[in-house]
Amino acid sequence: MTRRFLPIALAAAVAFPALASAADTQPPPRIIVSGEGEATVAPDMAILSLSVMREAKSAREALDANNDAMAAVIAAMKSAGIAERDLQTAGIQINPRYNYTNKADGSQEAQLVAYQVTNTLSVRVRDVDKTGEILDKAVSLGVNQGGGITFTNDDPRATITEARKKAVADAMAKAKTLAEAAGVSLGKVLEITDQNVAPAPMPMAAKSFDAARSAVPVQRGENSYNVQVTVTFELK
Repeated sequence: MTRRFLPIALAAAVAFPALASAADTQPPPRIIVSGEGEATVAPDMAILSLSVMREAKSAREALDANNDAMAAVIAAMKSAGIAERDLQTAGIQINPRYNYTNKADGSQEAQLVAYQVTNTLSVRVRDVDKTGEILDKAVSLGVNQGGGITFTNDDPRATITEARKKAVADAMAKAKTLAEAAGVSLGKVLEITDQNVAPAPMPMAAKSFDAARSAVPVQRGENSYNVQVTVTFELK
């Protein structure tokens, strides 16, 4: 071999193994499918949003009146079996209230007439059957705003696991159907990803409560937990 052909021969010797190696690393044919699973469970906890609003000529008077009313509500919650960790102040607002008078020139004159203080308490009720009783007691002690109820679950992991298994089974069934229709066979699973879809809380709007009743009637229903998975299969 002459010297002028030697570089060409060496380049070819390097190139052909590289091409063979690139062919060997081509990813195998695959199919990507998604699956969904759902599992339901009765809620075991209710979250109440209770607000006390008091109004007075001065902010100090309104705050003092609100403090007294909310202290009575908190004491009643504790006596009803609500633990300290399940009581949380969600917010305190102090707002002036004005009366507006229309003037001859089209403008308005604002006159400060009172201050409003609103204290909102979040209450976790772990004995769901007592939700109506606790809500009724709170209203009778001075809660005059809020009353929203959200039903949830303290530990939904077992229910989410059930939904996840259903989602994977759904994805595998879809993959088998598609593979059979295409005349190929499924190989090993290459990748699985999942996404939990938290259930929308089941809220109940505040209503006009009848203080004469022994308890406010509530229905807790069921919570639905959903899981979506994406599974990648190798094709044979």
